[in-house]
Amino acid sequence: MLTRRRHKQTDLLETRLAAEAERLREKARSLPPGAARDEMLRKARQAETGSQMSEWLRSPGLQPPH
Repeated sequence: MLTRRRHKQTDLLETRLAAEAERLREKARSLPPGAARDEMLRKARQAETGSQMSEWLRSPGLQPPH
């Protein structure tokens, strides 16, 4: 039987996503304009959006949609 190795995350999801977005932006700065750079920036925006959504979902004042 295979056992799964689990890794306990010590940082919040939004922190990890924000750090990933910054890493991707730094990497995009080193690339010349083009498809690869655009893709890197798109992934950075997705990570940033995910970070913001996670923060919103964890907020104590979250209200269900009306």
